Amino acid sequence: MTEPTDLLTTRTFYDTIADDYAEMFKNPLDDMPLDRAMLGAFADLVREGEAAGPVADLGCGPGRVTAYLHGLGLDVFGVDLSPGMLAVARREHPELRFDEGQMTGLGLPDGALGGIVAYYSLIHTPAERLPAVLAEFHRLLAPGGNLLVAFQVGEEPLRVAEPFGHSVSLDFRRLSPDEIAALLEGAGFAVRARHVREPDGREVVPQAILLARKPVSP
Repeated sequence: MTEPTDLLTTRTFYDTIADDYAEMFKNPLDDMPLDRAMLGAFADLVREGEAAGPVADLGCGPGRVTAYLHGLGLDVFGVDLSPGMLAVARREHPELRFDEGQMTGLGLPDGALGGIVAYYSLIHTPAERLPAVLAEFHRLLAPGGNLLVAFQVGEEPLRVAEPFGHSVSLDFRRLSPDEIAALLEGAGFAVRARHVREPDGREVVPQAILLARKPVSP
């Protein structure tokens, strides 16, 4: 099967900038107390819930969120499309598992996961493929499993061209919390919380985190 062009473009972009990105964003959560709080709430929900299985950090990049969740006591592994980003993750966190793969091509059985995190990893997925991605998340989660998704809020995409002087570019799609909530519900999730915060000094648009759960009973 031919790989979608957007996946190839995304992989090439992050492979090219992996080391520069990792150097610039060494401790991205240090100055983000509200994001840490939502990740902490997610960890609490996973630990206290009835769903068995590990947590998958899908689109894990250099593994900083994977490591943070591990520090909160979760059995977690990372998955990313970019071998370059995974090389950074494995170098910085050799005690953790990181797999190369696509969000919709993990090859895991139904209900294999107790939790899924998509922390700013849906923003490169074309809108027409989002329902299929969320449906796959629903399939992968055990009944009672929890999902966290984070993204930039807005309507117009951000075009990042020649980052760190490299000859690559990529569109970062901004999303609507209401639309993502509707897609989650359409995929069979129950939305548990919506958090929208104003941009900090590095950001230009609001940021959103949604928590959702796969119901125990259909």
